[in-house]
Amino acid sequence: MMNPSETPENYDLHCHSNASDGMLPPADLIARAHAQGVTALALTDHDDVAGLAPARFAAEALGLKLINGVEISVTWGAHTLHVVGLNIDPEHPDLVAGLAGIRTGRGERAIKMAEGLRNVGITDSLAGAYQHADNPNLIGRMHFARYLVAQGLVKDTRTVFKKFLVKGKPGYVPHKWAELSDAVAWICASGGQAVLAHPGRYQMGSGKMHELLEYFKSVGGEGIEVVTGSHSPDQYPQYANLAQKFGLLSSRGSDFHAPGEGYRDIGRLPPLPEICTPIWHDWNM
Repeated sequence: MMNPSETPENYDLHCHSNASDGMLPPADLIARAHAQGVTALALTDHDDVAGLAPARFAAEALGLKLINGVEISVTWGAHTLHVVGLNIDPEHPDLVAGLAGIRTGRGERAIKMAEGLRNVGITDSLAGAYQHADNPNLIGRMHFARYLVAQGLVKDTRTVFKKFLVKGKPGYVPHKWAELSDAVAWICASGGQAVLAHPGRYQMGSGKMHELLEYFKSVGGEGIEVVTGSHSPDQYPQYANLAQKFGLLSSRGSDFHAPGEGYRDIGRLPPLPEICTPIWHDWNM
């Protein structure tokens, strides 16, 4: 009997269009996913669902299965985390209102980020970042990163983050996002499943990670990303084991933003480890 993780379907359940901080319009993203062999794709733009309608139109034309998704920025204690919602109803009032509140805070954070960069001699970064944001309501760190690369100040976006945009660096600004429990509640109310995105990116020890996963499940979280562009191959079994330990489903997603950015292209991921129960296990598609 075939293990569910060995399904011939190629699920990529985390990616971004220019409706948030990706570079490709939704239709172009769908075309790239289809060309890369993706059979089921979740568009999970940050804190917005505006890209879903054009993505669905393009997906239907190509016969690609599109899953309505979103990636929500949350605060848990001292940590900023991301939660992916899969199979959401993008018009559910709780979700719509919650996302609108988060988007308001993004503009305020961008102003403070530009001030921090100005203090180290990088001027005009706010205007420059907005030039790279197709959706100005979703201004974020990636837009600042692309501006700095375009100016020739840093060689690539990964280096920008390391030098300027992570905790302890001049362009980093702590921010109060949605409460983790609230974000999960919005996703569940809209009929979706909440998945903890790229857990390997969060700077916390094993004890704190266990505490997070226990809390996440207690408030309605159903899965974690095991195979993702943000994880190294040796982290796949680590998070597969944690999924099994906490009774969580496993997800798989490239976290694709643009060609040449990040560590994985859309659809180009290894399968989930055999011990995983995929998030799509009971989907009727």
